[in-house]
Amino acid sequence: MPPKWSLGYHQCRWSYDSDKRVLEIANTMREKGIPCDVIWMDIDYMDGFRCFTFDKDRFPNPKSLVNDLQLNGFKAIWMLDPGIKHEEGYFVYDSGSKSDAWIQKADGRPFVGEVWPGNCVFPDFTQSKVRSWWATLVKDFESNGVDGIWNDMNEPAVFKSVTKTMPESNIHKGDDELGGCQNHSHYHNVYGMLMARSTYEGMKLANENKRPFVLTRAGFTGSQRYAATWTGDNLSNWDHLHMSISMVLQLGLSGQPLSGPDIGGFAGNATPMLFGRWMGIGAMFPFCRGHSETGTIDHEPWSFGEECEEVCRLALIRRYRLIPYIYTLFYLAHTVGTPVAMPTFFADTKDPNLRKLENSFLLGSILVYASTMRDQGLDKLDCTLPNGTWMRFDFDDSHPDLPALYLQGGSIIPSGPPHQHVGAASPSDDLTLLVALDEHGKAEGVLFEDDGDGYKFTRGEYLLTHYVAEIQASVVTVRVSKTEGLWKKPKRRLHVQLLLGGGAMLESWGMDGDVLQIMMPSEQEVYKLVSASEKKYRTCLESAKRIPDAEEVSGQRGIELSRTPIELKSGCWILKVVPWIGGRIISMAHLPSGTQWLHSRVDINGYEEYSGTEFRSAGCSEEYSVIEQNLERAGEDESIMLECDISGGLILQRKIYIPKKNPKIFQIDSSIIARKVGAGSDLCA
Repeated sequence: MPPKWSLGYHQCRWSYDSDKRVLEIANTMREKGIPCDVIWMDIDYMDGFRCFTFDKDRFPNPKSLVNDLQLNGFKAIWMLDPGIKHEEGYFVYDSGSKSDAWIQKADGRPFVGEVWPGNCVFPDFTQSKVRSWWATLVKDFESNGVDGIWNDMNEPAVFKSVTKTMPESNIHKGDDELGGCQNHSHYHNVYGMLMARSTYEGMKLANENKRPFVLTRAGFTGSQRYAATWTGDNLSNWDHLHMSISMVLQLGLSGQPLSGPDIGGFAGNATPMLFGRWMGIGAMFPFCRGHSETGTIDHEPWSFGEECEEVCRLALIRRYRLIPYIYTLFYLAHTVGTPVAMPTFFADTKDPNLRKLENSFLLGSILVYASTMRDQGLDKLDCTLPNGTWMRFDFDDSHPDLPALYLQGGSIIPSGPPHQHVGAASPSDDLTLLVALDEHGKAEGVLFEDDGDGYKFTRGEYLLTHYVAEIQASVVTVRVSKTEGLWKKPKRRLHVQLLLGGGAMLESWGMDGDVLQIMMPSEQEVYKLVSASEKKYRTCLESAKRIPDAEEVSGQRGIELSRTPIELKSGCWILKVVPWIGGRIISMAHLPSGTQWLHSRVDINGYEEYSGTEFRSAGCSEEYSVIEQNLERAGEDESIMLECDISGGLILQRKIYIPKKNPKIFQIDSSIIARKVGAGSDLCA
């Protein structure tokens, strides 16, 4: 069961480079009225990337920073990687060496691989004594005011390696119940989960009355017992927005209820429309976090203009209204194992057409229908609904760049006021019930409430309220059918919204626990209400302040740039270049032997150099954001030409080509060009 605050919005970046910048982000959230619960610290808070340390200049007083954040309603989450710097005098390395904590090579010496700090050793989490050692470090680390921990790079990732991880021949001295002493190929898939488990146990050591929050990149069956999962380093493009829905659903079907993507995309620059659309969808995912990589433009909700900012605000306010329901869904996931986000076909498993839908999903009884295509907003979306009754609803927030919401007939869901952070909510807040009757005129639903943290709920200190609704003789009665738990029902107002279809509803107010009755109007009156609501909805979409379509156009002006890697051939060699991510080289092959001398993948945005025997590299990778790209395959040289805007009127131009006079080499030329000199000038230099 996650802490309730973890269901709010999380703001992250690689990296907020100082405590001042962190507080600036937090204060801007509050000033702009954008709900948010968590600010994340990526790897740059550390002293030289050494885990369990803080940079004395940029984060001199983490306790003071956390205190300032908490006073403003924020939690702080900090990253910990498995790679421990191989450096005598560094307390983590020294204590780990003394405890014989490191994964070993086949010759019995500790394996040393390169990660962010440089040469690193890696804890052998397959041993209980090592997990206890790590847990103690986490316990001490949490005394700095740490609210949650982010375990990244825990596949484990290793730089300058063909496989991107450590050799399979490495040795783990695993506990007998895990399989005993085995090589890395035996334990690789569970390494990330065991690290998350160790971190989780360390947080419980620090405070047994607090639910740990851990986020892990790598996991395995059972990881949900210890940590949430995000979908990894995605790209800022429409394909990855679309893909994020199926990834979250598949994680849910695999037993991980708390997952989500990096909203806006991690690698590359999002555009206003892409970011706004992604926030609208991401706000309905179980785990809701915005994150972006170093070197990209800012990716906060206000970074893309006022239109996008407003869409982000609406999306997150919508999420915060639904926190009582989302928290209830996590209670059900905890007790009976149902996913929080489910494929649409769960609503009707007999309809094969629903299995083809890729842009919708169920959040409990809510059907979320989203547009993941640049040229198709909500106003152009064709929604295929499952069989049965589905009532469209909103919170007077419909917008072309937000998903459509439908409530399944037979359902009652709770909602509350949209506070700026989860901790601002009170049991005495007004409670709203959205009611959608089924074809039999009935509906039911539950609301789970407890302290939002800790484990008293396991001892009965909670309230689970069952609500039912039924229509008889044109009167809809809404009442509590039963309650469970030791908590007494808070004294609060109850607001019932009876959905009629088309966004229309009837409303009634009373006190929670009392019987509320709503008189149904005639069929003619219902028709008028629905028609008026549908007209209002269309007007709302038409008059909405849309996010500008400011997508960058790839390719020569008027020409679509191919998304297929370009092949440049020279004698016995063939080089593959990816034009749309800055001319990244992804492979170089020797044709006669079939040997790969350069090889990587598009999805990790770079390349590694290695020989066929050493599996080592110089780590060559170039990072810049491509704003405009031009493909050229003409003239004396076979080439690819690319450009990117590096601001200040400067353009970085890159040409990768095979000189006709010397076909045994590939040449890469880069230059900076001043496209504009002075205001209004078009002078090229």
